[in-house]
Amino acid sequence: MTADCPACSGAWPRADTLVTRLSLSSAYLNEDQFFPGWTFLVLRRHATELYGLTAAERAALIEEVSAVARALAGVFGAVKMNYELLGNQVAHVHWHIVPRLAGDPSPRLPVWTVPHEPRRLPEPEFAERIAAIRAALGR
Repeated sequence: MTADCPACSGAWPRADTLVTRLSLSSAYLNEDQFFPGWTFLVLRRHATELYGLTAAERAALIEEVSAVARALAGVFGAVKMNYELLGNQVAHVHWHIVPRLAGDPSPRLPVWTVPHEPRRLPEPEFAERIAAIRAALGR
């Protein structure tokens, strides 16, 4: 844990967006649901680079990424899944896992380059999405 890391300190993502905890990571539904199902998968220990993980951790983490992606694809009817691991803004290993749907406004662009107003769902709808993802993960 690193005190100045927003992921380690609990400042990001918000606790009320938690979908589930897995062995090495925790999944959180992005507050901005303009792209339905956009989820963050955050490593539960501090590391800034994949090469900072052991080979066993990397292998287990990619299995968790795949499990979450499979669940999201099923829940949201994705035609393609996007996986992004950058760490430029939050220097902590975390994946953006984004279902891309039919009717996507810019299917060939990364989601954060698509101009849009953030879509915050009413709390009951947000909670329904979290519950659907949990169910698809068998949680």
